[in-house]
Amino acid sequence: MKSTPFFVLAFLISSFINAFAIEDPKTLSIGSAAPSFSLPGTDGKTYTLGSFEKAKVLVIVFTCNHCPTAQAYEDRLIKLAEDYRDKSVGVVAISPNDPKAIRLNELDYTDLNDSFEEMKIRAAQKKFNFPYLYDGETQAVSKAYGPVATPHVFIFDEKRKLRYQGRIDNVEKPTKTPTSFDTRDAIESLINNRAPAVETTKVFGCSIKWSEKENWLEKAKEEWAKEPVMVKDIDVNGIRELLKNDSKKLRMINVWATWCGPCVREFPDFITIHRMYRGRDFEFISISADDPLKKDKVIEFLKKQQASGSNYHYTAEDKYHLIEAIDPKWPGALPYTLIVEPGGKIVYAKQGPIDPAEIKKIIVDHPLIGRYF
Repeated sequence: MKSTPFFVLAFLISSFINAFAIEDPKTLSIGSAAPSFSLPGTDGKTYTLGSFEKAKVLVIVFTCNHCPTAQAYEDRLIKLAEDYRDKSVGVVAISPNDPKAIRLNELDYTDLNDSFEEMKIRAAQKKFNFPYLYDGETQAVSKAYGPVATPHVFIFDEKRKLRYQGRIDNVEKPTKTPTSFDTRDAIESLINNRAPAVETTKVFGCSIKWSEKENWLEKAKEEWAKEPVMVKDIDVNGIRELLKNDSKKLRMINVWATWCGPCVREFPDFITIHRMYRGRDFEFISISADDPLKKDKVIEFLKKQQASGSNYHYTAEDKYHLIEAIDPKWPGALPYTLIVEPGGKIVYAKQGPIDPAEIKKIIVDHPLIGRYF
């Protein structure tokens, strides 16, 4: 029996892969009518295309919570809406992302994911002066418009024909000055009854998290499950060295024990935070205060938690030495959590369970981490 030539096998494999490849929706072309929508807003209202019927120009921006580029443009969008409020220009933002299709390591520049509930938090924090709508449930509207990345702007004239689609401007960092104000230029042209000089540009930002990519999360879980979990012994001197933080990373230290109910209940939050930020200048360290003879129990618990960060087990029986080494201000109850800057400065200390939302915000707003590239 003759074997199948290699190039034939390669063609068949390629055809099979292409048949199941996920293709992003086509971006709406210039001159197209604005697709209709009916979406919930973070303000509790439902918005449709008709909600903006009085606007001579309608600016629809596909953006989101988690993307660093999207966050970098938030203040500029607020200013845009403010500047054109009295010029018959409507501004609306739509989040196209399925929050279930975002891996934790894609949240490394944010404290919030793209769920509708956390969109409400972001809108309140930033005091958005435009509607912020959620399309992550079905993504039907986003597929009709076809944004490439967040943020992606679509500008429609009075007849709701698309006249511009592309970037806001040509500089991502808020601390730098753009030289091309594409969105503002297009708006100015349309409110003065002129055609935009530039109708389309490329966009830069995070890819849209289409629901078809949800299997990425399952792959991530499989990868995490394979990561080794190790526990090292540590004494008072070792703890003092950890507190010096000679690294270049923001260091979060959690002291816990398997017999401590609050410690056990909140530990998964630390694993989530570790997975979110470990690709950046951040590290999570756990220190077990269990009895030195209970190391097997400590290891068993950490393996169940898939705690692949840096784990230590305090080897001495005198826990008061542990307390003093960690923080002389600590009364001694578990759990106890610290965030330590390089050089040893403690910027957060908490006895008792943490507030995960507060911790994430502290981390991402720290100058060593930050929300932008």
